[in-house]
Amino acid sequence: MTLRSRADLDGARRVVVKVGSSSISGENAGKIASLVDALAAAHARGTEVVLVSSGAIATGMPYLQLDERPTDLATQQAAAAVGQNVLVYRYQNALRQYGIVAGQVLLTAGDFDDPTHRSNARRAMERLLGLRILPIVNENDTVATHEIRFGDNDRLAALVSRLIGADGLVLLSDIACLYTRPPSEPGAQPIDAVSFDDDLSGYEFGATVVNSVGTGGAATKASAARLAAEGGVAALVTSIDLAADALAGAAVGTWFEPHPEPAVPAGTGAIGVAGA
Repeated sequence: MTLRSRADLDGARRVVVKVGSSSISGENAGKIASLVDALAAAHARGTEVVLVSSGAIATGMPYLQLDERPTDLATQQAAAAVGQNVLVYRYQNALRQYGIVAGQVLLTAGDFDDPTHRSNARRAMERLLGLRILPIVNENDTVATHEIRFGDNDRLAALVSRLIGADGLVLLSDIACLYTRPPSEPGAQPIDAVSFDDDLSGYEFGATVVNSVGTGGAATKASAARLAAEGGVAALVTSIDLAADALAGAAVGTWFEPHPEPAVPAGTGAIGVAGA
């Protein structure tokens, strides 16, 4: 179905939700419970939900006695191997009370470029959703290299939303919406909605940030939302604290209108990392 407004998220057939490392790790690890509450509510309404969750490296860091995100690839891979296991356990533990089973799906950028891998990934997620399983998707950090990484999971979420023909993409961050410039700067104004043909070049979203636990920022979310919208998938950027409201169709966040006639329609599988 085509989502014409935020309100339509309440009855969406299929939605991809993305959450970042800083929102569900460290002192914010407790927010997994409230996020799962929001996902379970949507699931109960009949919506097929896919969660794209960052946080494997951040979650694994304490177990490797690391105070900051490692910079070398081998240690990143080790932290991801440990953290992914713990992260999925935390999600499943929170989902158990709702009788929902999680399924882990780990992808690399190469999986989207290779037609066979891409088809296999789409088929696996379609089957999981058909069985009412909640797929939890993350980049396969244990085998990914710097040269073939997505760069951030916002982009991964946009690609997944197009791959499986989702109706909507909800990008959860630490702020309630996007602003015309960094919200700490004078004159910053909240952005309510972005049309599919709006020119965003006048907005100062700021550079992608790399903090102690992950990568991302307003710029990556705006770029990912536009990528999804270009493929016919509506997108919403808001705070993890507003996840339940967003999925229930409340007037929150920044709404990206889907392109009414996408050149590469969502769900066709004709999508790649470089050319998406």
